[in-house]
Amino acid sequence: MSRSAHWPTLAAKRLVDVAGSLFGLVVLSPILLTIAVLVRRELGSPIFFRQVCAGKNGRPFRVWKFRTMTDARDSTGHLLPDRERLGRFGVFLRTYSLDELPNLLSVLLGDMSLVGPRPLLLRYVPRYNERQRLRLKVKPGLTGLAQLSGRNSLEWDARLELDAVYAERVSLLLDLRLMVMTIWKVATREGVIPNAGSEMEEFWGTLGKPQGAVSRGADEDESLPLHAGVPAKQMR
Repeated sequence: MSRSAHWPTLAAKRLVDVAGSLFGLVVLSPILLTIAVLVRRELGSPIFFRQVCAGKNGRPFRVWKFRTMTDARDSTGHLLPDRERLGRFGVFLRTYSLDELPNLLSVLLGDMSLVGPRPLLLRYVPRYNERQRLRLKVKPGLTGLAQLSGRNSLEWDARLELDAVYAERVSLLLDLRLMVMTIWKVATREGVIPNAGSEMEEFWGTLGKPQGAVSRGADEDESLPLHAGVPAKQMR
């Protein structure tokens, strides 16, 4: 896409994001409140899952989702495996992507877009190769090409390639097509794998996992300490 065509497209995309997210927050506010109450009742506090992710140009921002897992721990105080903490209520939220709704606020504030690459952890940025870094040219999105093509069931290379393809071809027409596809897939539950990615491998890049490095998982929640008595990290 040429520079002259790029700016108008991004400006129009932003207008769609503001209108769409504002409309969604207003119309869905009763659902958001109901889910918040149910999460508090079923899973306890905190209500939200939080992560610091890389936004456009690698700028850090905080992702907010409804929690879908308990903070159940073993006898040593460590969190149980994700699959053991994901109950029926969490599966329901993930199946219909209801856990993602709080990020409509991130779209309204300009940290995210309705359509774009899935937000990934900030520590992954230095591990991207030149091709994969194209995903940082656009804002992360609630839905996108990679998410609709298999989301966390895809291998890392395939996911990041689809993100690069989207960044190269971004347009309002493509966004509209992807939004329609998203509505259809959520409504029909097509291709839904609720616990896919709940224990997804860490992304290490082309050089692979360094010797002695500890994999912390692709979807860690900063609102929950990994071990009882250890304070959760905070974004500074």
